Amino acid sequence: MIARYSNPEISAIWELESKFRIWLEVEIAVCEAWNKRGVIPDDALAQIKQKANFQLERILEIEAEVHHDVIAFLTNVKENIGDAGRFVHYGLTSSDVGDTALCLQLKRSAELLEARLQTLIDAVRAKAIEYKDQVMIGRTHGIHGEPTTLGLKFAVFYAELLRDQERLKRAREEISVGKLSGAVGTFSNVDPDLEEEVCARLGLASDPVTTQVINRDRHANFLAVLGIIAGGLDRFAQEVRLLQKSEGREVEEPFVKGQKGSSAMPHKRNPVICERICGLARVIQSNVQVAYRDMALWHERDISHSSAERVVLPDSVIGLDYILDKMTFVVSNLHVYPENMERVLGHTRGLLFSQRLMLRLVEAGMQREEAYSLVQTASMEVWAQPGLTLEARTRADERIRALLSDRDLDEVFEMQHYLRNVDAIYRRLGLMR
Repeated sequence: MIARYSNPEISAIWELESKFRIWLEVEIAVCEAWNKRGVIPDDALAQIKQKANFQLERILEIEAEVHHDVIAFLTNVKENIGDAGRFVHYGLTSSDVGDTALCLQLKRSAELLEARLQTLIDAVRAKAIEYKDQVMIGRTHGIHGEPTTLGLKFAVFYAELLRDQERLKRAREEISVGKLSGAVGTFSNVDPDLEEEVCARLGLASDPVTTQVINRDRHANFLAVLGIIAGGLDRFAQEVRLLQKSEGREVEEPFVKGQKGSSAMPHKRNPVICERICGLARVIQSNVQVAYRDMALWHERDISHSSAERVVLPDSVIGLDYILDKMTFVVSNLHVYPENMERVLGHTRGLLFSQRLMLRLVEAGMQREEAYSLVQTASMEVWAQPGLTLEARTRADERIRALLSDRDLDEVFEMQHYLRNVDAIYRRLGLMR
């Protein structure tokens, strides 16, 4: 991911220096396990642990000649260790180190993502509680439907984020595996108990069975979860963008002092952060398709997945970390305009009460089809006549007045009816007692 959309802590996991440092971590753990089994002498292990190091520039120099990054890495490490370096990588193949280290990178990235996600959950929860009773119009197909509350919009997002939290936890657990099973996965040079010991030392489970590589269904699942989380962020960022449109301006993403919205139009306050979230979500979700394609390798392995993973895995975790951070900023500092919500509620002059009116007519004895037709006719007249309200049209309708009293109609056009079960929803979510 380019520096513009990267936070340093998670980006550091994916820097080349860090990757080689994790490779060395794996190699030394294997050497320690061999030492316990009498294969590597104590003095050789001491020399390995004391001198094992690498120089990034030297690795790249060697790789330019041998065209193999693991061999280049091992060659440089041996240059630093000396004679005892012959024991490094004993019994292993490249994927033993590379795949185990890659899973460590993903595990450590997931831990940072989980922390970032929890921060967002806390921010969304706070807003859901703060705006529980802030009534506003709900829309379907982009058209005014019935009233909802701003808090419920946050509550829906909150529930989704809790599901994301569970998904990410399971994905982290599934990707937290290592393998040292050798060239085609048969443990021809390393016994399974050594693999289990090394993986446990590294904080990983031992993958029960592999080919030369860890099967890429694990990686595909991990990226799919990132794609789902990104999709939720995209959805909510788009909601903010829609509610920020000038004709409504019910909410607005933060606009800080000194910020400029347009090089041409000084008045502009554009939802650029939310647009950035939406854009990067597309990148992450597109990367999931690459992960699916990486699942099908020739026989026990090929490396068609390798080049793709070097791009999509770091880009996806770094990108998701970035947009989680940005969404937390937007939610925490969101500008909310209740007076605009009230104005927008009245935009259709009471049409939002149409279903309530129809149901009261049904309760009063009218057939549903007749009630629907009667209310729809009245509603179409309101749409067509500026200044006419549904309540005024209804109170002047003799067929309706024959069934519904003034008191009945007062209840029909009463806003609180639509909010009477909000508390019940919040109790379901654990947002209130």
